Amino acid sequence: MPHFLLYKPYGYLSQFVNNGPKQGKKKLLGELYAFPKKTMAIGRLDEDSEGLLLLTTDGKMSELFRSRKVEKEYWAQVDGIISDASLQQLQKGVEIGFEGKRYTTRSCEVRKIESPELPARGKKIRDERHGPTSWISITLTEGKFRQVRKMTAAVGFPTLRLVRSRVGKYILGEMQAGEIREIDNFII
Repeated sequence: MPHFLLYKPYGYLSQFVNNGPKQGKKKLLGELYAFPKKTMAIGRLDEDSEGLLLLTTDGKMSELFRSRKVEKEYWAQVDGIISDASLQQLQKGVEIGFEGKRYTTRSCEVRKIESPELPARGKKIRDERHGPTSWISITLTEGKFRQVRKMTAAVGFPTLRLVRSRVGKYILGEMQAGEIREIDNFII
């Protein structure tokens, strides 16, 4: 069964078919490569996020990677210089809204990082003239809708750019936006 690693570019939906109200106006994964039929994204990255996305035709593999057994690491550029107290809050878990209810995130690994070397993004992010920013790494074993963005906003540091850098043993490394690598087998 074919498996793929993809650097999902900013502005693409993590799907192959758009049944939403703006059909035809959204960029879909199938525009990047001639994937085999029945290829599915393992997890999702929202349209405004970018980074490592795993794809497969194997439903069982998809379920396994989406489970809490597999870590997902994100790099988030946040508005302002994030405080140690805010990092600790994120590590312990913060309350966010999910499906109309309040939800406290699980404890996770959070740390400040240097600005990563990433490809330029299609849409410009505000620059330092509008105030300082900082980068953090957040490693989760869960993945609620827009969770990282909600978490950083909950501690007062909204996310400006979000990149998934790792899923389990697979890392973004030096991949470029839109780059696809076919692999034989996924290793958990």
